[in-house]
Amino acid sequence: MKIIVIGAGAMGSIYGGHLSLCNDVTLVDTNAALVEKINHDGLVLEENGVSNVYKPKAQVKADSSDKADLIILFTKSLYSKSALDGVRPAIGPDTYLMTLQNGAGHERLLSQYVDREHIIIGTTEDNGAVLSLACVHHGGRGVTNIGLLSGEDGKILHDIKECFDESGFDVKIHSNIQRLIWDKLMTNASLSVLTAILQCDMSYIAANENARGLCLKLIDETVSVANAMNLGFDVDEVIKKVLSTSESNKGGYTSIMMDIKNSRCTEVDTISGAVVTKAHELGISVPCMEMAVELVHALEGR
Repeated sequence: MKIIVIGAGAMGSIYGGHLSLCNDVTLVDTNAALVEKINHDGLVLEENGVSNVYKPKAQVKADSSDKADLIILFTKSLYSKSALDGVRPAIGPDTYLMTLQNGAGHERLLSQYVDREHIIIGTTEDNGAVLSLACVHHGGRGVTNIGLLSGEDGKILHDIKECFDESGFDVKIHSNIQRLIWDKLMTNASLSVLTAILQCDMSYIAANENARGLCLKLIDETVSVANAMNLGFDVDEVIKKVLSTSESNKGGYTSIMMDIKNSRCTEVDTISGAVVTKAHELGISVPCMEMAVELVHALEGR
């Protein structure tokens, strides 16, 4: 397949590197020094104690010489629009756009570039961290979950599964991918966002009575919205899962907490903000979630 991966950070590098083993892959990133380094020396992934070098192509923007079969978006959500504008020349009538980004609601933006039948959404359980320029640590491996926004079981999903699995990934196809995305959102829109607001580790939320109470309110609102979408969550099961995640992560810090700590903009609009947006569409009141979003933005502005 002819694949463009937008964003050569940790996850983009992991997917772009592995997929380049069996496909025509181009990494697109606005960092010119990073692009030059990848083209000259290759992309290094530290995996299982070994340094593996991969040779995807890299560009600062896509050209129109050939349309892509698949474009995978791996930027932070606040940069998604400018990133997609940068690859617009490579989007043809048969191009599929895939997002494996954190949060929910990314399809609203993707639908500005292709029709809903060409949008693939999903999640990834792989993780990584940038060590230096064009060098990434590939940590835990897991399942890549994908599904068409239309809910159909299209041939493209099976082609992608074959392509990704051949490159070392483990892809699962889902007919109701939104439930899986919202399952992950349950933790991020409650536990994770509170760690950003309180500037604490993950375990503090379950340990502190007031923090736990706030977390339960956010879970309740998120479940109410999800179930209005017919996603079928049990609030008690969600609470148990989120609090268990908190209790088992003493000293663990979320990315959104670190963004606030380091004076960076966050992805709150596609995490808690996604719950608020969908709630407004459905006419559901989510005052705690609205306040959480505003608090994070207020912290960003300090």
